[in-house]
Amino acid sequence: MISQDNLLRIWEGCKANNRKQQELLYRLLSPRMMAVCMRYTSDRDEAQDVMQEGFIKIFKNINNYRGEGSLEGWIRRIMVHTAISRYRKLKPVTLTDEVPENSTPYYTSAQNNNLEAKELMGIIQQLPNTYRSVFNLYAIEGYSHQEIGSMLGISELLSRTTLHRARGILKKKVMQLDAVA
Repeated sequence: MISQDNLLRIWEGCKANNRKQQELLYRLLSPRMMAVCMRYTSDRDEAQDVMQEGFIKIFKNINNYRGEGSLEGWIRRIMVHTAISRYRKLKPVTLTDEVPENSTPYYTSAQNNNLEAKELMGIIQQLPNTYRSVFNLYAIEGYSHQEIGSMLGISELLSRTTLHRARGILKKKVMQLDAVA
C-alpha cells in the first residue's frame, strides 16, 4: 500500500509530464482501478477499455486535482464516472426480473454457505447493465438515488425500483448457489 504522501510525489512528476512517473502511477493504481471498472462492465475487455479511457482523462485533466481529499479517491471517481458515461452512451435503460440464461458466473462455488467476495462480484457482474450500475453506485460507492438518477439519466424512483429488483435477483442467485453447495 502506497502512502498518500508518496502518491502525491508521483503525482507531481505526472503533472510535470514525466512519462516514468505516469507509468508508475498507472502500475500502482491500475489493479484497484480495474476492480472498480469490473463492477460496471460485463467483461474484462470492456473494463480494460474503461480503465484506459479513465487514465487518459486523468492525465488530460491532471491539474484539476486540487489536493482536497485523497488522490486515489479522486482517481476512483473519474473511473466510476468514465464507466457510467460509457454505459449511458451504449445502453438504454431496461428493466427485467431475471438474469439472462446464457450468463455464466466467473465464480460459481459457494463453500460452507459463505460467499467469497470473488463469487459475489461474479454474481453482481451477471446483472443486466442498468441493475449492475445502480447496485454498484448505491451499495458500493454510496451515492443517493437522486445522484444515481442524475448520473444515469433516470428518475429517482426508477433508481429505487432498479435497486430493489437487483437485490431480488442477487438474493435469488445466492440462494441457488447455496442450494448447489
